Amino acid sequence: MTFLVFIFLLFFLQAESARISRSSPIFGPRQVTGLEGGSVTVKCFYPRSNVNRHDRKYWCKESTRQCATVISSNGYTAQDFVGRATITDYPEEGIFIVKISKLGGKDAGFYKCGIGLNERGLSFKVKLDVSQGSKVPEEAELYYVELEGSVTMSCTFDEIYASERKYLCKMGKNGCFTVVDSYRNVNLTYQGRVLLSNQQTPGSFSIYMTQLKKEDSGLYLCGVGQYGEKGESKELDVHVYEETDVPQGRHVINGVIGGSVSVECHYNRQRNYSIKYWCKWRKNSCTQLISNTVGTMSAQHEGRLVMHDDPKNGTFTILMNQLKAEDAGYYWCMTDDDTERKSAKELRIIDGQPALTGPKDIEANVGTKVTLPCSYPCKYYSYQKYWCKWSNTGCKSLLSHEQNQTGLVVDCNTENRIVYLTFDEVRNTDQGWYWCGVSHSGHYGETMAVYLRVKGDVVFRSETSEDAAIPSTGSENNPQNRGAVLDDSSLPSSQESNSSKVLLSVLLPIGAVCLLLATVFVVVKFRLLKRTELVSVGSYRTNISMSEFENPREFGAKDNAIINEAQETQLGGVDEYITTSGNSEGAEEPPKMKRGSKEEVDVAYTTFLLQANKVTQDKA
Repeated sequence: MTFLVFIFLLFFLQAESARISRSSPIFGPRQVTGLEGGSVTVKCFYPRSNVNRHDRKYWCKESTRQCATVISSNGYTAQDFVGRATITDYPEEGIFIVKISKLGGKDAGFYKCGIGLNERGLSFKVKLDVSQGSKVPEEAELYYVELEGSVTMSCTFDEIYASERKYLCKMGKNGCFTVVDSYRNVNLTYQGRVLLSNQQTPGSFSIYMTQLKKEDSGLYLCGVGQYGEKGESKELDVHVYEETDVPQGRHVINGVIGGSVSVECHYNRQRNYSIKYWCKWRKNSCTQLISNTVGTMSAQHEGRLVMHDDPKNGTFTILMNQLKAEDAGYYWCMTDDDTERKSAKELRIIDGQPALTGPKDIEANVGTKVTLPCSYPCKYYSYQKYWCKWSNTGCKSLLSHEQNQTGLVVDCNTENRIVYLTFDEVRNTDQGWYWCGVSHSGHYGETMAVYLRVKGDVVFRSETSEDAAIPSTGSENNPQNRGAVLDDSSLPSSQESNSSKVLLSVLLPIGAVCLLLATVFVVVKFRLLKRTELVSVGSYRTNISMSEFENPREFGAKDNAIINEAQETQLGGVDEYITTSGNSEGAEEPPKMKRGSKEEVDVAYTTFLLQANKVTQDKA
């Protein structure tokens, strides 16, 4: 009988709590009990808006006509409560506390804690009982949570219950239905939103609940053993209020196999959180995957996860790519503040293809030029494209697609919708994960990961191809035959490239020799024409070197074998004879001068003309 009465009272209180939660954002205990001569403490919660923080807080006692003020934050205290009633406001926490001491029988009754005016402000009704016994019944622990927020509830029991089943249930019309227990049972309504975790003290555990809804308000029991049969339990009174200034974002995110997702986690930017992290929810734990402080990461998430924190906007963004079927499930956005929201996100893997495509693994030799391509669809044409190098502490941005510098270059081919990352000479230190991604208006979008594998020793440019080795599908032993084939209009074939290089290597030396010979010919011809004139002798017309007539002594043939000075005759600037010294003393045999072929011809021809002219004159 006693048990049935207890169940009825719990159901009544739960229904009353639900009714009150819909009518007022002010929340407090529905009933408090104090011993005669003792004291009671009442906590009243309110939304932390600017108006509420500075408005009047009060505690009044109801009567048939009005609610008479007992004490208020303006400094007023009723005569009967002077010296035994206090009120303390904590505006930053959104709570004020009323304490009444030296309790007497006449203090029992109904009270209200509220904000503003007694009859026209926000308020919550509280029943005060004064007991003459020696023990005060345990009151329900209050939890005041904003809509879409989160809460952590602690449950402590004796060590003898360390091996017993631990549970959280919510009071309803048909009793208390299980929300979560240590046997990994989770109610479908709370799937992905609740977590039971054992504490260090045997018999104690914590309940984490996130993304709270209005219908989550009500009376809960956390306990050990079986509800209604054996063990112990403790009342938890949860009130969810609607006012919040923190946006929530999407709670369901869709991804495809091999694709990526971008998840925004919101937090209160006015608070300073030292730790922010992302974990995957399981029925008995939440495994941390990445945080803003820890630089380690599990092997299965190597090159797949990045966190971008934006304290100015109160968000941190999780980028996750190379999605697999086993990645589906619930994830939590967490901070180091237990009172802060722990937003839950559900990742669903659906059918489809990734929007960003390209080779996922590229090999290159040290010192060669290599290009990483990333294709994007038309819907991302106006988005900003970027490349970054991944590490377990973030993704370091490389040059944007609008820049063009030597060394590391990113270029965007808008016609083929491909953004490239190019290394002029790849090094061993360049090996690793590279991400191609898009963003728009400060929000990150899809990403694609490529692993660049650098092998071999330094290869000089003279020994290698000068063009980029763009991998294509084929043998893994040849880095040029791995990956994806790019558009033919943007990259020439390897055969055309090789034939062009062979042709250039043959034609360049031949062209250089021909150009040199042509230059020599022009110079020689110019000098010869400059030093000759057209001379007519009788009926003969010929070109005779005018240098033969510069000295009258040289008019005749030079048949003297011994001369005192050197005589030069140049052909094309090259000496055709041996120059002798003017001093011939001590010489056993005077050297003979060797004439050039041109000079001999000129002398012989001149002699012939003079003789012919003389014969003509004699006949005349």
